[in-house]
Amino acid sequence: MSSRPAPTFDDPDTLPKLPAWVTSGRAQTSDHVAFLSGAALAHLDVLLNCDDVPQALLRDRLALRSAEACVGFSGRMESMADLRDEIHLIRPGDLPGPAGKLCLSWQRAVERGVSIKALCRVVPEHNAQQLERWLDAGRVAPVSRAAAVLEAVLADAPRSETAGLILADAALAQALGWKHLVPLLALGLTQKDLRKRGDDLRFSCHQAVNKAVKEAVQMTHDLARRTKRLKSVTPKLRAKGAEQAVELFLTRDAVAPNALVSLNSDRAARRFCDRLVDLGAARELTGRDTFRLYGV
Repeated sequence: MSSRPAPTFDDPDTLPKLPAWVTSGRAQTSDHVAFLSGAALAHLDVLLNCDDVPQALLRDRLALRSAEACVGFSGRMESMADLRDEIHLIRPGDLPGPAGKLCLSWQRAVERGVSIKALCRVVPEHNAQQLERWLDAGRVAPVSRAAAVLEAVLADAPRSETAGLILADAALAQALGWKHLVPLLALGLTQKDLRKRGDDLRFSCHQAVNKAVKEAVQMTHDLARRTKRLKSVTPKLRAKGAEQAVELFLTRDAVAPNALVSLNSDRAARRFCDRLVDLGAARELTGRDTFRLYGV
């Protein structure tokens, strides 16, 4: 994520684990919670610079988790599986529903570098001047800055929870020197937290970061092991266009066979996906016999 050399580990199983003291217990003071969230972010920063970690895939899956949380904030009950269907099974020319639009916003947020231009594409209902003003709301420590940005957005646009959380994560990424937005705050905040302001909101954001990093680190270790397996079986895949197809699996949370255009036909794509499952290199994510989706 940053420009420094990537740490090298011999195997995904050797990736550093989050120390138990970072997530055990409950911080009672602002200094303590800030210390713990800082330690958690420092650990995540190491993992985000490891070559063994599939960075784009990690961001895409965290985006889906964040979308699930934001859909819940709006009073809807779509699960991650429902959101996958919303965005991967839509017919050409059709528009996604509200939950699908929200999910696409998070996916677009993690695709490109953190910049005003990229964020305008993510939250087009707000103009560049608004985004710049909100992102300038806090020029302090990373989590405090994220909390200030979230508060500024919700003060001006109280129903823009998703935009506020995306911009808060963007501010956090900028403060930490990360090139891409990494969805975190939505994973740890609650609807009640989003109504807080000032020190109370800042405290909740520190707690949310600590909780979210724990989930992100677990996800990182899991995806690193799974992508290692996928890469190990790639030489066994003889289909023309297999390398391009594998690349999609290494960058996307879920893949529909019809997205594997390098394999030239839907039948070949379905056979390719089933072959990956047979090799233990991918999973079928829906449990259905038709309209299947696959992922690492």
